[in-house]
Amino acid sequence: MSHSPIETDAVIIGAGPVGLFQIFELGLLEIKAHVIDSLPEVGGQCIELYPDKPIYDIPAIPVCTGRELTNNLLKQIEPFGAQFHLGQEVSRLESQADGRFLISTSQDNHFLSRAVFIAGGVGAFQPRTINLEGIDAFVNKQVFYHVKNPEQFANKRIVICGGGDAALDWAIHFSEIAASVTLIHRRDEFKAAPKSIARMRELCTNHQMELLIGQVTGYEVKDEQMSDIVFTNIDGQSKLIPLDDLLVFYGLSPKLGPIAEWGLNIDRKQICVDTAKFQTSISGIYAVGDINVYPGKKKLILSGFHEAALAAFAAAEYLSPEKQIQLQYTTTSPKLHKVLGVKSPTFE
Repeated sequence: MSHSPIETDAVIIGAGPVGLFQIFELGLLEIKAHVIDSLPEVGGQCIELYPDKPIYDIPAIPVCTGRELTNNLLKQIEPFGAQFHLGQEVSRLESQADGRFLISTSQDNHFLSRAVFIAGGVGAFQPRTINLEGIDAFVNKQVFYHVKNPEQFANKRIVICGGGDAALDWAIHFSEIAASVTLIHRRDEFKAAPKSIARMRELCTNHQMELLIGQVTGYEVKDEQMSDIVFTNIDGQSKLIPLDDLLVFYGLSPKLGPIAEWGLNIDRKQICVDTAKFQTSISGIYAVGDINVYPGKKKLILSGFHEAALAAFAAAEYLSPEKQIQLQYTTTSPKLHKVLGVKSPTFE
């Protein structure tokens, strides 16, 4: 059953660093925002792809990890009470007769917003799937790309595919509670934390899990259940491995998805914007960060922050054309101090 739409001044699509900073810039102009992201947690690529890798090019922060950057941004936007709607993709965006936009998500949430900010990075992240004919019928029954409820795999025979942190972390975790764990990777090299690789090898030595080098090339079905997978090693020899569940961690791939159908001017999967307002080809819709393109564009978090500031000012003017929007400084403006909930300093 769908709910009546949430009415708001601004919806931000994407909760990566630039989407988070967009909340801050809008907040200074007293514009409240709702934020939608396809990932289950905030932070975008920073959290999904490099949470613990150092970032060196954020002004005034010599070094921070993706996780630290995300946490600092979340702290910075606290005064503005943005509402997050995670784990859902924007499926539709339609212009309304009154100039607002009706936004619908994959979880059947609806928003009526006066302005929209697309901060979708390189698109909505979706798991890279295993390419076997007919396997989609078993997704979320016996084939999983995410682990939402680890307990459901207790005492099960599990096969895990992948060689990154997610694959190894879950293989190590399930070696404690599953009936059996078989890790399959195409080569005997792993893109994971050295500690995890060492632990996985130790568990294999102790026969608490098994590592097979090769790939899954097929599966067998009995009584409408997947009963075995076909494993083929690097020499081309195949064998059947009985299983209850198959967990696939091949990483994430970005897809522009439904954004491509919103009637925006798009160039090579990027949204065209101007450099004064970062507005798209539709008034009231802005695009900031890696998803946009303009002459001289550089895909840096730093650039996204600058774009978010200008987009916020442009939106404030668009939402309240009768108001004179003054540029104020957080250092000296009592009005901004009030908005931020900080005490105005008294200068001697």
